[in-house]
Amino acid sequence: MKVLEKISGLVGKFMAVIVLVIAAMALFVPTTFLWIKGSYITPLLMIVMFGMGLTLKFDDFKLVFSRPKDVLIGCLAQFTIMPLIALLLTKIFNLPPELAVGVVLVGTCPGGTSSNVMTYLAKGDIALSVAMTSVSTVLAPILTPLITKLLIGQTVSVDVMSMFISIVKVVILPIGLGFIINSFFGKITEKFVKVLPLVSVTAIVAIVASVVASNSEKILTSGLIIILVVVLHNCLGYVIGFIVGKVLGLDLSKQKAIAIEVGMQNSGLATSLAATSFAQYPLATIPGAVFSVWHNISGAIAANILSRKES
Repeated sequence: MKVLEKISGLVGKFMAVIVLVIAAMALFVPTTFLWIKGSYITPLLMIVMFGMGLTLKFDDFKLVFSRPKDVLIGCLAQFTIMPLIALLLTKIFNLPPELAVGVVLVGTCPGGTSSNVMTYLAKGDIALSVAMTSVSTVLAPILTPLITKLLIGQTVSVDVMSMFISIVKVVILPIGLGFIINSFFGKITEKFVKVLPLVSVTAIVAIVASVVASNSEKILTSGLIIILVVVLHNCLGYVIGFIVGKVLGLDLSKQKAIAIEVGMQNSGLATSLAATSFAQYPLATIPGAVFSVWHNISGAIAANILSRKES
């Protein structure tokens, strides 16, 4: 177990590098990862969500009631800033419907699972970060389909009920199961939590590899535009999230937490939803996969920059 913990620690530390290397291999030598079928994406994401549930405790939700204003501000920012930036970018770059769907899905999804680690590294308000991730994830089955329908419902067909069921199955149920197990068998789960980064990173890497490998030719032909859109989407999320916290008079640690929570999305969920609810648009999975690679790199950079900001 100690060996696994050390490996897990290293994997968590170098996650951005690992994801980048695997993505590059999948892009330029796609045959290496074509054995990871698209049908594996949903089960892999469920594993990640189950692992997230194992780390949650009742105390993580106390903040929602003790500091509702902070959590409300954060979640409103989460479900307004990123969706609107996504829509704006699809218009500016005149993206075709199948790519626009993928970008908007990334924007309407809840906060990413690695945002809490990045907030810690940024010396931000970790409790607020965890609460925002938890609450936005719980709200996702309702808000993600509705906002997606509102933004692109006139361009493509959006099955709100299908998306709702997918999010409940892929996110809420695994997290709920992990949460229940951790609540009743906390002493046992504590022994396994230290190896969760190894499991989560492996699953995320497999998802990225699957999507990139199966769409490598299309990414190489239209990849620069997608990469540019994803980078802008992510970075604008950080910047505007930070500005919102500052304008509303929140202290610096909260500004950092909101910036990172807003900028980092559950892009794995976006990829899964694109594959299941928008199967008629194969390219819709690409923005989520590219975002998964990029936001782990940018998150580490943003955390490093924010950690130096003291006033």
